[in-house]
Amino acid sequence: MTARDAGNRFEDLALAHLERAGLALLARNFNCRYGELDLVMRDGDTVVFVEVRYRRGGGFGDGIDSVGAAKRAKLARAAAVFLSTQPRLAARPCRFDVLAIAGTSEAPALDWRRNAFEVG
Repeated sequence: MTARDAGNRFEDLALAHLERAGLALLARNFNCRYGELDLVMRDGDTVVFVEVRYRRGGGFGDGIDSVGAAKRAKLARAAAVFLSTQPRLAARPCRFDVLAIAGTSEAPALDWRRNAFEVG
């Protein structure tokens, strides 16, 4: 299995978890020059940009710890590009969530942080 296959498997787990919680998928793997948005969801009227992070073990910190200032800035720029392509969504409130997954795809441990960070 390639790293991309593993990434897709864990994104599938994250998507299923978020959909069970009532969020609706707007886009998946949106790419632009600033990077990729893993999942773009709708939670009521709010547009939610979800960064999915997988860590097999916690030796280097958990998945949430891995979303540092540089990554947050890239996500914010990519979100701005996404919104510029979707004018009907641009006026809605937005938030950035991180969904960290540890363990295996057979026995995952999910840690969903709503509004994990804000952009200024």
